[in-house]
Amino acid sequence: MADLSAFPITRRWPAANPDILQLYSTPTPNGVKVSIMLEETGLAYEPHFINIGQNETWGEEFLSLNPNGKIPAILDPNGPDGTPLALFESGAILIYLAEKTGQFLPKDAAARYETIQWVMFQMGGIGPMFGQLGFFHKFAGKEIEDKRPRDRYLNETKRLLGVLDQRLDRRAFMMGDAVTIADFAIVGWIRSLIGFYEARDLVEYDSRPHLSAWFDRMMARPGVQRGVEIPARP
Repeated sequence: MADLSAFPITRRWPAANPDILQLYSTPTPNGVKVSIMLEETGLAYEPHFINIGQNETWGEEFLSLNPNGKIPAILDPNGPDGTPLALFESGAILIYLAEKTGQFLPKDAAARYETIQWVMFQMGGIGPMFGQLGFFHKFAGKEIEDKRPRDRYLNETKRLLGVLDQRLDRRAFMMGDAVTIADFAIVGWIRSLIGFYEARDLVEYDSRPHLSAWFDRMMARPGVQRGVEIPARP
């Protein structure tokens, strides 16, 4: 049995099975990237729900794994060369899991880098812009009478949706006929934008047929359906 006692996070969230990958997360758009990937690969793992509403990511145990205080993070007892690996940043975790399992990342070098390119597109554009729009549209930003901040993020969100719609014209998935980590990186953000953030009409989502068809294909996948609910909320 693996010894994970050197990792303080396991004192706050003990591993029932320390021989398998430990996931510390919340089912947010960033969190579900990893749970979807794990469900799709079939890799054994143990999820731990981190209550971000109660600031659990800012406790010393979680910060010992991710000093940036954000979910998701993983602890893999079977890391490179058999050494336990702690890793944060959802994009980095997706790439790691793809290389660990040999799944959802093309072997061809050019296609591999193109896939990673779209993961970075999500990390640098979709996540920050959609999240800010959600704040100004649904949450505390609604109290701000000046709508210029909201409109800044609204216009950029609509532009990014247009990029995705164009990319998915005559493509089943972001890289063509095969699903990749690029699709897993993006699907949770689209789901939250039109659902949790209640911005479907605001961003004119239904005017983008290629994107909406892709989203329906993604959400029909059993691994995606399971992954968006993991870790289960108490």
